[in-house]
Amino acid sequence: MQATNLAIGILCVLGGGIAAQWVAWRFKLPAIVLLFALGLAYGPGLGLLHPAAAIGPYFHPLVSMAVAFIVFEGGLALDLRQWRESGEGVLRLTAAALPINWVLGSMAAHYVGHLPWGTAWLFGAIVVVTGPTVVLPLLRHTKLRPRVATFLRWEAIVNDPIAAILATLVLECLLLRPSNTSGLSLAAMEIGPHLLFATMFSIACGVFPAMLIKFLSARDLLPEILRIPIILAFAMGVAAFCNLIMQGAGLMAATVFGMALANLHVTGMSELQRIKESLGVIVVSCLFVLLTADLQRTLLTQLSLPIMALTFTVMFVVRPLGIFLSTIGASMSWQERLFVGWIAPRGIVAAAVAGVVGLQLRDAGYPGANLITPAVFALIASTMILHGFSLRPLARGLRLTLSDEPALAIMGANAWSTNLARVVHDQGIPVLLVDTYAPALNKAARLGVPILSAELLSDAGQESLEERPADYLIAATPDAIYNGLVCARMAPDLGRQRVFQVSPGIARLDLYHGLSRDSRGKVLGEPGWNFSLIDSLYAQGWRFASHIMGAEAGEETLLHAPAMLFMVIRKGTAIWICSAEDVIPVEAAEGDIIIRFVPPDPATKAASLPSATRDAMPVV
Repeated sequence: MQATNLAIGILCVLGGGIAAQWVAWRFKLPAIVLLFALGLAYGPGLGLLHPAAAIGPYFHPLVSMAVAFIVFEGGLALDLRQWRESGEGVLRLTAAALPINWVLGSMAAHYVGHLPWGTAWLFGAIVVVTGPTVVLPLLRHTKLRPRVATFLRWEAIVNDPIAAILATLVLECLLLRPSNTSGLSLAAMEIGPHLLFATMFSIACGVFPAMLIKFLSARDLLPEILRIPIILAFAMGVAAFCNLIMQGAGLMAATVFGMALANLHVTGMSELQRIKESLGVIVVSCLFVLLTADLQRTLLTQLSLPIMALTFTVMFVVRPLGIFLSTIGASMSWQERLFVGWIAPRGIVAAAVAGVVGLQLRDAGYPGANLITPAVFALIASTMILHGFSLRPLARGLRLTLSDEPALAIMGANAWSTNLARVVHDQGIPVLLVDTYAPALNKAARLGVPILSAELLSDAGQESLEERPADYLIAATPDAIYNGLVCARMAPDLGRQRVFQVSPGIARLDLYHGLSRDSRGKVLGEPGWNFSLIDSLYAQGWRFASHIMGAEAGEETLLHAPAMLFMVIRKGTAIWICSAEDVIPVEAAEGDIIIRFVPPDPATKAASLPSATRDAMPVV
């Protein structure tokens, strides 16, 4: 019976969580909202799951370790160069905004939510956090400008562990002192020194193992088979060790460990980046479902008018006012300040901390302690729904997003790729022509095509591409091996079905004897369309041309004229780049834009084409 219940629980949590993630990706919905709704259905709704009762005393420690992994993953994305480039805005959000929001949130809890001062200070400490478990998935689904995305990312990841430590310290002080102790003297005498010690200790515990990893890697003392297991073991180990010293300090140590690895530039981290992102999706999905399913139905009955008023006060007054005060004189625009002031979804850390400290404070006999958990979860639910669904339209209205049109990057500036980029650009589709040799981009620049002179295999090139992110890539250099390297590097970010390269030759497409599919992109067009063929046809006068389906008379005759179909574009939806490796052939519908490579004279007979081209001629 227990084995059956365990199987049902795994199926509900893991299967349902991943299914919710896919639905969110497919229909561009906030995944966190779907996971939250799924947990409510499993737990308070249908009563299928009771995680805390099933797992017992190990539930909250397991949650703590899972959250430590999430903040470690976030720490790996915190590059100090981004901090410097974003100005003092990040520093204001991570150093000044937190104490201001704590004070304002505590005052709101006392005067609006009618919580006693001790309980109010604890509530204020819990809700200053904007967890990466919520913010990072939202950023993945929205093309924010890099600067404002950096603000939200740094604030979420850095403030997350600090807020957890702050809540723990407030709880310890409340348990040691009478409930009528002055909040200001409490903060000055107890919380400040303890918070400083916990921060310094956690930083030391995070930096030392990162330096050890760097030392071992530089001296070839870290075998590749053990590199990722050792790093993950260190991340969990430092989190568990610091939690023994002070609850919540483990999150800080895990964050610092990830940051140190990222900024020490330890070699061989690309594999870890791919694995931790996949694990992060699974961990976030399972945690949100489990924590939400663990809510009791009685908790929902405790939602009162003061708690709802407190929720909306924190969202519409406390957060915007705190951001406004902390960013006075900063180099942030008013649009950025308004956006960051509104977007502050709370997540797993707030839920986990509220569940633990609320029970301890209630057991100590503090008045109003039983209201902390419903008040925090009301804020979590409200921010996830309102912020999750409003992030994209608000960012678009404030012009803080990049284009919603599918974007194309072309690596390799030559005569025909420049012509292709111009034709795509003239149709209003975001396109970026990239090359390592700046003079090769001059013609494209004169034509008004966006250009980037960078090496995409370098860190600098990757950072430059983040400012104008692409959804599809075509590697169009004469070097087939280099094209394959670029596609293999970009595939984990864009998707393996969205990176293409000029055909390396028919013999090399053999999946066993030829270039491995993992080491190259999809073939652009047919196997015979190698770089030399396309380049020679361009020299003979062939050019790229666009056509909107259903927009011209005599379209049937036009489409059956000799030509090479390269791509089909549906504005606002996708770009379908033709490939011999497509499982489903590309078909254009009315209104779609087709990009073809056509001869100089449309009346040219197909027999005049090279045999490799004639045999592989596609038809729309």
